Amino acid sequence: MAPYRCDLGGERHVFADLKQVMAAASPLRSGDQLAGLAAASDAERVAARSVLADLPLKLFLAEPLVPYEEDEVTRLILDGHDAAAFAPVSHLTVGEFRDWLLGYEATPEALGALAGGLTPEMVAAVSKLMRAQDLIAVARKCRVVTAFRTTLGLPGRIGSRLQPNHPTDDLRGIAVSVLDGLLYGVGDAVIGINPATDSVPNAIALMEMLDGLRQTYDIPAQTCVLTHVTNAIEIMNRGAPVDLVFQSVAGSEAANRGFGVDLAILKEAREAALGLKRGTVGDNVMYFETGQGAALSAEAHHGVDQQTMEARAYAVARAFKPMIVNTVVGFIGPEYLYDGKQIIRAGLEDHFCGKLLGLPMGCDVCYTNHAEADQDDMDGLMTLLATAGLTFLIAVPGADDIMLNYQSLSFHDVLYVRSTLGLKAAPEFEAWLERMDMVAPDGRIRSLEPRDPRVARLVDGAARVA
Repeated sequence: MAPYRCDLGGERHVFADLKQVMAAASPLRSGDQLAGLAAASDAERVAARSVLADLPLKLFLAEPLVPYEEDEVTRLILDGHDAAAFAPVSHLTVGEFRDWLLGYEATPEALGALAGGLTPEMVAAVSKLMRAQDLIAVARKCRVVTAFRTTLGLPGRIGSRLQPNHPTDDLRGIAVSVLDGLLYGVGDAVIGINPATDSVPNAIALMEMLDGLRQTYDIPAQTCVLTHVTNAIEIMNRGAPVDLVFQSVAGSEAANRGFGVDLAILKEAREAALGLKRGTVGDNVMYFETGQGAALSAEAHHGVDQQTMEARAYAVARAFKPMIVNTVVGFIGPEYLYDGKQIIRAGLEDHFCGKLLGLPMGCDVCYTNHAEADQDDMDGLMTLLATAGLTFLIAVPGADDIMLNYQSLSFHDVLYVRSTLGLKAAPEFEAWLERMDMVAPDGRIRSLEPRDPRVARLVDGAARVA
C-alpha cells in the first residue's frame, strides 16, 4: 500500500511507509524530533492522522514495523496473536476502532476479551487519534486484576508503591522511610527499593531487611529490590526471600539486549519465582518498568517513533503475566519528553495502551530537574491517571528521590488522590491498616503524632529488624 498520500489544504503530503505515517501522526515530542521522525509541521501531522484513520487494523499484522526475521519481540507479538479475540474488530479501520472504543459496545468485559487480539502497534495507532479525555474514558473501562499478597486493579481502588531509596543503601534509613510510608497507607502495590549498589550481597541484605519488617508486622504486601533479573535468579538460587522479580524492558530485541536481557532470561526468572510459592492470594510474580525513549536512547528503535516502541515493550511484559508494570514517564529526561505537556500526554498514552493490552499499568509520575516541568504538572497527571483507573502510583519521601535525583510523588499525594476521588487501597492492605488501628472510623488514615504508641511500636520494631 505504500507510499501513503494525503491532499490537505491544497498541499500533497507523501509518507514513504507505515512507520513514517505512525511517526508523523504522533503528538509532538522531543524524542521523535531528536530521532528525525517527527512531523515537520502541524499540517503534516494532521495529514498523517487522516491517513492513519483510514488504514485497516489488520494491516499491522501484514506489515510489521520492526522486521520479523530480525527481532524476537516482533515474533512474540505476531506468533502470539489471538485471531479469535481479534475477530470482533478485525474489519475496522483505525478510526473506526477509535469510535468503537468510545462507544457503549466497548464494555469492561468486551475490552478484557479483546486484549489478546490487539497488537501494540494497533493500540499505539488508535491512541494517536485520541484526545486526552478519550484516553482517559477508554482506559477507565479496562479491568486488569492481579494478585500476590494483595489484590490490585479492583474497581474503586488505587495501589501505591512505597519507594524508600537511600543513597548509601543504609538499612536503618530505608526502614525509617518504609515506616513513614506505611503510616500514610502507602505500599499495597509493592515496597520496592532501587539499590544504590547493584550487587547480589547488597540486594540480599535489603531483601532480608524488608522481609523481616514485613513478617514482624504481618504486612500483606509484596517486597522487591529492583536489581537486575540475572541477579534475582542468583539470589533465588541462594535461598533469599524474593517476592517480585524486577526488570526494565523495552520494545525491541536490541534494546532489551542493551538492558542485558532477552525473553528466555525473563522466562527463566518467572519460573524460578513461581517455584518459591510465596504469594498468598495470587501468583503474579513479575514487575516491569518501561519508559518512552528507552529504545531510542539505546539506538535500537528501528526508525519507529518512541510511543509505538513503548507500546511494544508492553507485549514483552504481557507475555509474563506481571503483578505490576509502570512507565517511568518523565524519568529519561527532556531529550525524550521535553516539558510538562509532553510528559502528561505520554503518561496518558502509556496507561491507555498498557490497559488495552491487558496490563496492570501504574506510573511513576515524575520529572528530572532539567526538564521544563514542575510539581503542578505532576499533580495534573496524577489526578488524570487516577481518574483513568490507574493500577498504582509510586511515592517517595517528600516527593524527592535522594538516591536517583529526580522528582516524583510524595506519600501525601497518595492520600490526596484516595480522599479526593474516593479510592481505597487494596482490600488486604486496607484490612491490615484497620487491624493496626491506623484508620479512623470514617475510613481516613489517622494523623498520628510522633509520640503516639502506635508510631513508637513501629519504629522500635523497624530498628530491631534493621
